[in-house]
Amino acid sequence: MVLCQGGEAAAVPAAAGKEPEVPLSREDGAGLPCLCPAPGMEAAGAEERRVRGCCSGLSWPRCCKAPGTKKEAACPGLGLFYTVLSAFLFSVASLFLKKIEDVHSVEVSAFRCVFQMAFVLPGLIYYKTGFLGPKGKRIFLLFRGFLGSSAMILLYYAFQVMPLADATVITFSSPVFTSLLAWIFLKEKYSIWDLLFTLFAITGVLLIARPPFLFGSNVTGIEGSYTDHLKGTIAAITSTVSAALTFVILRKVGKSVHYFLSIWYYAVIGLIGCVIALFVMNEWRLPYCGKDRVLLILIGLLGLGGQIFLTKALQIEKAGPVAIMKTMDVVFAFILQILFLNHLPTWWTVGGALCVVASSCGTAIRKWRQSLKKAKENEI
Repeated sequence: MVLCQGGEAAAVPAAAGKEPEVPLSREDGAGLPCLCPAPGMEAAGAEERRVRGCCSGLSWPRCCKAPGTKKEAACPGLGLFYTVLSAFLFSVASLFLKKIEDVHSVEVSAFRCVFQMAFVLPGLIYYKTGFLGPKGKRIFLLFRGFLGSSAMILLYYAFQVMPLADATVITFSSPVFTSLLAWIFLKEKYSIWDLLFTLFAITGVLLIARPPFLFGSNVTGIEGSYTDHLKGTIAAITSTVSAALTFVILRKVGKSVHYFLSIWYYAVIGLIGCVIALFVMNEWRLPYCGKDRVLLILIGLLGLGGQIFLTKALQIEKAGPVAIMKTMDVVFAFILQILFLNHLPTWWTVGGALCVVASSCGTAIRKWRQSLKKAKENEI
């Protein structure tokens, strides 16, 4: 008999003149060798099994997989499930942010940066990436850290001063602005469809903001004063544009910089900026209430968990379906706002949400189809 393991054959003596018993392997054939008939003693059908990549006398594919065959995913929808779970964790973190009473949004952002650093530091040490990155990429990493942390701080401020669903919907226009900014700075293609999606997103934002020069002075369905609502809207839009610029920078850097290093810059620069801003505004203080302290920790953990599951989703699923499934953020925001904040969204908000979600999904689907078309062309 011949022992085949790892594609190589080695002679195996027969024990006591008997053919050794063929062991039953697992379905994936992992960790168990394959026993093949010796030359000149092939059983019927062995040649066919060898062509199909199986070398034992067992029925294919019980002993080994055919070379070059792709490993099937353990669960086909696992990436989309991770996306939904990530959206849920981010939404719950936003809800807890609304529940905090005596902590400024900048201080919440500082705690979030601390959690990010604690998570990324072991990864930097393990992968030996260093803490500064390649010399030619450091300026891009600095801008990435500044813009990313600014987007987080502004978004947290928007969550605190305006309805949860409104702020969430505005942030979903980020893919549309990313396409526009990539056309400006990276010379990527920008079609009439992209322009249409951009106009849809702007329309949705206007329906949510409801500026007085378009909707009059009597604006209903907002939290607090209209001044705070307008400040929150401006903060959410600026956060969205900052996030879009961050994506453009990440595209520019590409795979030349490890993603752990990118997150590290984001956390370090964000923490430094938050600490400086807190001392300038004289807002640095530990929350007096034990509930707020618990919520701060939970916001950090939930934000970190959401980031991890989103990263895992993008590792095992295409970006297009993930971007579409992320619209569950909006659904969760509406549900949590109604159930726990007792704030019913207005029809203006619902209409704006439909416009923004439609534009974001349209952009994601178009980019997905373009990537599939490019992949097919490369195969040809």
